[in-house]
Amino acid sequence: MPRATLADVAAAAGVSVPTVSKVLSGKKHVSAATRDKVLQAVRTSGYEAPRPPTAPRVGVVDLLIDGLGSPWAQVLISGAEKAAARWGFSLVVTSSARSDFDLRRWIGMVRKRNTDGIVLVLSRADQREIAALEELLHVPLVLLDPVGQRDPRLSTVGATNWLGGVMATTHLLELGHTRIAFIGGPLDTQCTLDRYEGYLAAHRTFGIDSDPALTRYGDFLVGSGKAYGGELLDRDFPPTAVFAGNDLQAAGVYQAATERGLRVPDDLSVVGFDDSLLCETLSPPLTTVRQPLDDMANEAVRLVYEELTHPRGPSGTRIELATTLIVRRSTAPHGQKAARAS
Repeated sequence: MPRATLADVAAAAGVSVPTVSKVLSGKKHVSAATRDKVLQAVRTSGYEAPRPPTAPRVGVVDLLIDGLGSPWAQVLISGAEKAAARWGFSLVVTSSARSDFDLRRWIGMVRKRNTDGIVLVLSRADQREIAALEELLHVPLVLLDPVGQRDPRLSTVGATNWLGGVMATTHLLELGHTRIAFIGGPLDTQCTLDRYEGYLAAHRTFGIDSDPALTRYGDFLVGSGKAYGGELLDRDFPPTAVFAGNDLQAAGVYQAATERGLRVPDDLSVVGFDDSLLCETLSPPLTTVRQPLDDMANEAVRLVYEELTHPRGPSGTRIELATTLIVRRSTAPHGQKAARAS
């Protein structure tokens, strides 16, 4: 059976995970009654303390990612594999999107192989689960492309999503587009919020009011780009350009445009985000914002190595790598088709 976690002990004792940690580490400022409840919960749950931080390295880093099929994920995994070899590790990859994935069972397997560190790439991150992972496994833990509000105790590696949103929208505004739609990922993901804030900031810089009716939030998949793209294009006053939350959603917008007899970029300009392998296969090739995914993966694994060799204490490191606008043929000046026809 999978081993009990600190979260299990905390739930059984009716206290918080930090309180359990204080009791097990022998710290003061915990009442005798609370200490007794925690110790009783430890005994009944079968909880075992994690290996000490001085345990010898075994040369393994675990990557937990919530999907393997997207071009974005494939680039990250490839980058993490190269980075692991560069920093002297073997990489073990697990998808949390599997129907049979169980976090507690996965923790048990990670403990069994005495992994040296963990890189998490999750579109949904439960802070309580992350805290339990950190307390239980007692190894460096790095969030790659983190979601939600940042926990200052954890090391994170991300990209300049806000600036990417500014660059994508500025490019379209400079082409003369004033009705620019935004189709983002889930509203509760930080990267979506940052890209949308960049979209709004670019409008403000140009003195143009963005239209809230042209904003949609999807799931970073082709289907949501197609569905919301079609919905927006069917409006009485449709957008002339779309800034999509990622390249997959941009591909969905292409499909929606094609079904309505519209051509990219003659009738609709489209910008994506990520610069995945998909961009060059689309027709026309997609203008997008490049995330340096290889570099992000390398930095995440490097941080694991640094924390193993030079423990940093309770404060995490935050790394943000620059995004870059890559202009291809999916964007054109507004009214270009009419001008050409005349």
